[in-house]
Amino acid sequence: MVESKTSRLSKSAVCFAVLLFIFFLQIIAIRDATTWKVKLSHILSLSEWYQSAIITCDRSHKDFDICTVNSPTLLDHASSTLFTLGPHSRAQPNNPVKIHPYPLKNDKTAMSYVKEITITSSPPKQTCGVTHHSPALVFSAGGYTGNFFHEINENFIPLFITINSLFPNQDVVLVITGGMIWWFQKYAELLSAFSHGHLIINTKNLTTNHCFSSATIGLIKHGPMIIDPKLLPFPKTLFDFHTFLKNAYTKDGTPLLYPNKWGRPNLTLVSRRGNVSRVILNQDEVIKVAEEVGFNVHVLEPSKNSSMVKAYRLIHTSHVMLGVHGAGLTHFLFLRPGSVLVQVVPIGTDWPSRTYYKDPTKILGLEYIEYKIQANESSLSESYGANSLAIKDPKAFHEEKWAKKRIYLKKQNVKLDITRFRKCLTKAYKKAKIFMDRIS
Repeated sequence: MVESKTSRLSKSAVCFAVLLFIFFLQIIAIRDATTWKVKLSHILSLSEWYQSAIITCDRSHKDFDICTVNSPTLLDHASSTLFTLGPHSRAQPNNPVKIHPYPLKNDKTAMSYVKEITITSSPPKQTCGVTHHSPALVFSAGGYTGNFFHEINENFIPLFITINSLFPNQDVVLVITGGMIWWFQKYAELLSAFSHGHLIINTKNLTTNHCFSSATIGLIKHGPMIIDPKLLPFPKTLFDFHTFLKNAYTKDGTPLLYPNKWGRPNLTLVSRRGNVSRVILNQDEVIKVAEEVGFNVHVLEPSKNSSMVKAYRLIHTSHVMLGVHGAGLTHFLFLRPGSVLVQVVPIGTDWPSRTYYKDPTKILGLEYIEYKIQANESSLSESYGANSLAIKDPKAFHEEKWAKKRIYLKKQNVKLDITRFRKCLTKAYKKAKIFMDRIS
């Protein structure tokens, strides 16, 4: 009798040890903290713990918050509220969870355009109008929408990271708040590539309630123009995002937009026109000298209504892309590895020029050339004087105060020294010819 009891205890101990070993293997294998929390709720079967973890939120990150509903979920289209469904839903109202699903949570200006989402385990009074058998991924297209850099940096790179962190082998339904009609039209191909044929849900257009197998609210962001492979369960980098864009915007047999003429490399100038800053005041001269150096020159003037398919084909055809530091340079993600990015760096923009555009070129396999503006090429010299602190030492001038930093981004145009810039274009031409010879 004692031996039988001891044997049962030994078997229980072995089973417990095996389960504990599997549990710790899961923790080691899942490196991303948010992924770990989601996986943990499925590993553990303790009903008391699971009940308390139906709604979990991670607010520990600098740029983003993210919440997960680990149960069937109803989206009430009228109130932008997500209700948990099932026996765990409480008969009495609880303290709801609030989240702004946009990954710039400490930027008050951006977040003022982001609608708040409520999550609650109180039972809904509504019923499901449409039922989806996949999880919902809820995020905002508010914030700085309308700026191509921010749309990539705060919407699409974080979307790529989040799906590859939490749903690497599972389809999701995208539920998007704050998006304008033009935004959905502009990014139709890209959104479809993320959703694998599922309906893209624009909460502004909903007329009925939608239900999902579970829901994640918010997007994961690793940093500016960064995908950190160490934070993903299956390592990926910005190069994988580059490949994802290629698959979204090209089809087999898609012709080049501008075939090479007479063996001359194609240069696309990303133009800043109209009521904006960092305009090349002598752009026509720049185009002329680029043609003299040996380029076929094409001009891209991005706008919120630009066709992304056409922009992709133009940039992907190019051997060189040229532009002043600004949102339009984000099109460098469309360049082929081995092609050349030429960035004109205005005074006072060294850090964003390096962080947003120079550093990522290494990951994408691009050649990078930088042309730094001198005092006589900046319109700020006329406003402040060529020998002023604003020109000679921007950091000392602005002291990290936005009111002063913004003059470099909002009040500065450039007039390139054509003699000096010709040398830059000649260097780009030589690199472009090497690239052309390699791919021919």
